[in-house]
Amino acid sequence: MNKRITAATLAKAKAANEKSVWLTAYDTASAGLAEAAGVDVLLVGDSLGMVALGFDSTIPVTLDHMIHHTAAVVRGTGCSDKPGAWVVCDLPFGTYQQSPEQAFETSVRVLQETGCDAVKLEGGVPMAETIRFLSDRGIAVVAHIGLTPQSVKKFGSYRPRGNNPAEHDAILEDAKAVAEAGAVALVLECVPAELAQTITETLPVPTVGIGAGVGCDAQVLVWHDLLGLSGKNPPFAPAYTNLREQITTAIAAWSGDVRKGTFPEQ
Repeated sequence: MNKRITAATLAKAKAANEKSVWLTAYDTASAGLAEAAGVDVLLVGDSLGMVALGFDSTIPVTLDHMIHHTAAVVRGTGCSDKPGAWVVCDLPFGTYQQSPEQAFETSVRVLQETGCDAVKLEGGVPMAETIRFLSDRGIAVVAHIGLTPQSVKKFGSYRPRGNNPAEHDAILEDAKAVAEAGAVALVLECVPAELAQTITETLPVPTVGIGAGVGCDAQVLVWHDLLGLSGKNPPFAPAYTNLREQITTAIAAWSGDVRKGTFPEQ
């Protein structure tokens, strides 16, 4: 079996100033393809609610949804000639915010039922106690600050964060708090590039940018955005191909052959 990527691998990459590559995945096939292409970390994001399940936000995503998809992603790893990807599962809304004990119970179920390597949760200073509680009990936690999609009902939009002095300072404090609490990595979503660079240079924790500039230790994108499957991409996520057009063209061509009676061939 090939060597697997671990949290220590990501920490060493940061120390060596080597960039890491993260990508979302939601099933076995996407996991295998991403790993074979050299992706280091597969994030099973609760974004699956919007890109795969038809919800208009991440809030309806349940723990059962996340476990089902994360287990599928884990089954898709370790099959290529590349190092086995590190797999992170998002903890969905409502499954960890109540107390550290609730977060621990949720995380244990995720780790035991999926075989993944780490959990991710949203929030800075208010979640530091929970991150410390999990970390002290042997659970690898990825923190997520800046734009936190699970808080969309509170903020009312998915606008970038940190563009005014108060938010800038609050995000910096969030970053320090989660790092000190024991987070093994830190996702920075839609924050100013200079702020992300400051956090990256100041803290020992590997940073993962999504709409946060080039200065982060790693970058992550949503599978559907990267491959041109989304109807509309965020401005920070250019599609590297247009699978949406290729897929619809192929299906339309096959449909035409069926209707003409030329498929299958006689």
